[in-house]
Amino acid sequence: MPNTQWRLVVIDDEVAIRRFLRTALGAQGHTVFEAADGQSGLAAVAQHHPDLILLDIGLPDLSGIEVTRRLREWSEVPIIILSVRGSEDDKIAALDAGADDYLTKPFGVGELEARMRAALRRAVSPTAEPSFRTAALHLDFATREVWVATQPIALTPTEYDIVRLLATHAGKVLTHGQLLRQVWGMGYEQDFHLLRVNISNLRRKLEPDPTRPTYIITEPGVGYRLRLLPPLE
Repeated sequence: MPNTQWRLVVIDDEVAIRRFLRTALGAQGHTVFEAADGQSGLAAVAQHHPDLILLDIGLPDLSGIEVTRRLREWSEVPIIILSVRGSEDDKIAALDAGADDYLTKPFGVGELEARMRAALRRAVSPTAEPSFRTAALHLDFATREVWVATQPIALTPTEYDIVRLLATHAGKVLTHGQLLRQVWGMGYEQDFHLLRVNISNLRRKLEPDPTRPTYIITEPGVGYRLRLLPPLE
């Protein structure tokens, strides 16, 4: 998605953070609406219909996790968590609640905008698309075929299900529990070794260098995401 002008709602109780984001993102031509607590943030989203939400976890009334859960009851607008809390548990809770990404404060504006672009690209990419491309990796959902450049890749049914799930949420972190639950079913959420083995096998088949993955990126302690890259000509 091109870096056009977006409508953003920032929900954060720190005045300095809101001012920083309003100035930095406003300079890029984006329209920034602000809220200092969870209830005001929910109202701002309903009123302004933003393209994307930047949300702190530590709010004075509702937690950012609860705000995310409530938003997901009626909105699919991308949510990026911005928080000083960098623990794995906080990240997993936010992503499981429905957040699209998680950035730990302090962060650079460049990285934030890259995450925003990825979240918005995913939001405007219909999951019913017949195929998916990122760099040299190509998936055909109708035929369940996968190629790297022009080379067809033989995947097991489980490996295909994993990469398809990552592709339909490209740019978004999927937690270990989400992947295990959606690929293997309920009761497998703690079987991290099973997931690691399959991810390792996928990387050997798909990555130019499995030790330095181009496509399937590890979010340590949290899960994996499929990186969005321009298709190769």
